[in-house]
Amino acid sequence: MSGHSKWSTIKRKKGAADAKRGAIFTRLAREIVLSARDGGSDVDSNFRLRLAVDKARAENMPKDNIERAIKRGAGEDKDGVVFEQIMYEGYAPHGVAVLVETVTDNRNRTVSDLRHAFSKAGGNMAELGAVGWQFDRISYFSFPSSALNFDKAFELGIEASAIDVLEENGTIEIIAPVESFKIIADALHKAKVQPEEAGLRMSPKQEIELNAEDTVQVLRALETIEDLDDVQNVYSNLKVSDEALATLEAA
Repeated sequence: MSGHSKWSTIKRKKGAADAKRGAIFTRLAREIVLSARDGGSDVDSNFRLRLAVDKARAENMPKDNIERAIKRGAGEDKDGVVFEQIMYEGYAPHGVAVLVETVTDNRNRTVSDLRHAFSKAGGNMAELGAVGWQFDRISYFSFPSSALNFDKAFELGIEASAIDVLEENGTIEIIAPVESFKIIADALHKAKVQPEEAGLRMSPKQEIELNAEDTVQVLRALETIEDLDDVQNVYSNLKVSDEALATLEAA
């Protein structure tokens, strides 16, 4: 996981200035809409919504945008747009398995965009189930070590039946079963820790390691897919080495 976390950090640093702010706000709004639709509009009782709102605030998303997204999800602001969450599967170059989590109001557009992106990157989409079996769904949290020291984070994780608690390069990661998500989210909130990433995600059972050049090629392909309007998250079984990250950061 740590390699992917470092890759995310590099992307944030390199993209922060030109950050495609509109696209970021769109994704955040969709997450808020889905969270409110599934768990209600009360931020205190809907932990998924609370995390989505916290993340939006951290990105300086305007308060009006946040409130409007909550109302849309709760059905209080009917604009005729219905979003659905769909997971697509595929292969990046060099046989790397990829899962793409999308939120869309038009399946045909989303599939067309994904097929084009996979093909352009030298990969291809796959049938349902061809890739998914290679991943497990987990709870995942990452936050700066400065927000909570490792010993306390480790203790918090153990109490919540975490699978692993890691610290590397100033970042702490907590990996736990799906059913532990709310427990950890509430504990971090109580400790006044704002996660940089928090949510349910797909974790590969086994990773593929490539040389640095091929790894960078795959990462570029994954970035292309991530940049699509309807894409929320992209997961792969690629192992990201320090050498590949250094190559990418220097680019």
